[in-house]
Amino acid sequence: MRQRANGITAGISAAIAGLVLAALLSACPAAAQTATATATATATATTATAAAAAPSADTAAPLPPDQMALGRGPVTDLQLPRYVSIKVSEANVRRGPSLSHRIDWVFQRRHLPVQITAEYGNWRRVRDIEGAGGWIHYSLLSGARYVLVTEDKAPLRRRPEPDARPVAQAEAGVVARLGDCTADWCEITADRLSGWVLKAHLWGVDADEIRD
Repeated sequence: MRQRANGITAGISAAIAGLVLAALLSACPAAAQTATATATATATATTATAAAAAPSADTAAPLPPDQMALGRGPVTDLQLPRYVSIKVSEANVRRGPSLSHRIDWVFQRRHLPVQITAEYGNWRRVRDIEGAGGWIHYSLLSGARYVLVTEDKAPLRRRPEPDARPVAQAEAGVVARLGDCTADWCEITADRLSGWVLKAHLWGVDADEIRD
């Protein structure tokens, strides 16, 4: 599917992802049956062709050069970079921090995790898992945490242990709600299914982030 935004043609690629629930039903120790239920979720990532060189009026307003060095946002005083999520089903991402800047990208997936890398007034510079992004109005973002599964058929386990029983498998591209995290594991929820996944199989959470 392709979409034209303010004269810019954006190519939107759809990724179909799913969760496979593996439930073990035991009638006795000697006999067991395996029931499999499948739930699918669509995770749409947005890609777009690069826009033509912008005129001088499209140049982003100057930003404090030490934002990333200080590790704090000059507007919110929150950590930089930090993860948030897209609040709406369609969010315009602009070349600079104002409505007068042209739209370079359109994110078309609610709850998609993105990373804030800079702040300017009511605008936040974000990037997605592929490094694509730009400036987006803060009202289109949410502090609710979601992650993107990056490993195909990543097992969701009952406990944050490598030998714990798997309760489901998440395909690459699934967007899931982020719960608690230990040093190596995070609990995620998608399609009403919850389980613990290796943190290395997720994008949208820092490697050293602990949540409880």
